[in-house]
Amino acid sequence: MQDLQKLLPHRYPFLLVDRILEYVPGKRAVGLKNITFNEPQFQGHFPGQPIMPGVLIVEAMAQVGGVVLTQMLDSQEGLFLFAGIDKVRFRRQVVPGDQLVMTVELLCVKQRRFGKMQARAEVDGKLVTEGELTFSMLVG
Repeated sequence: MQDLQKLLPHRYPFLLVDRILEYVPGKRAVGLKNITFNEPQFQGHFPGQPIMPGVLIVEAMAQVGGVVLTQMLDSQEGLFLFAGIDKVRFRRQVVPGDQLVMTVELLCVKQRRFGKMQARAEVDGKLVTEGELTFSMLVG
């Protein structure tokens, strides 16, 4: 976890990646998130039937994408933020006890400030979420 905290600016309770399983510099990363019942979002989403909010699945995929971008551009001085979320589809529910495996592949980088990625999340090898994520670097 400490190595991951060197790669991403996020901290509890918003660090949504437990481990990077695979990393191909400048191309892709695969990350893991263990979904546990004691996470704060499950108090209200939904009592008696906990389901991981889709926006948090997208955020977790984006954090895996952030590993690719920050390593590729050596961007110690910048922070990558969402610039767009396109073609996102939710195929299955994600619930406590699931292991969310997220694969994010770099599609393109423009002007060393913008990056577009294809992201997908799976549980037990079954697709749960997919979409395109666009990032912009905030400098300063």
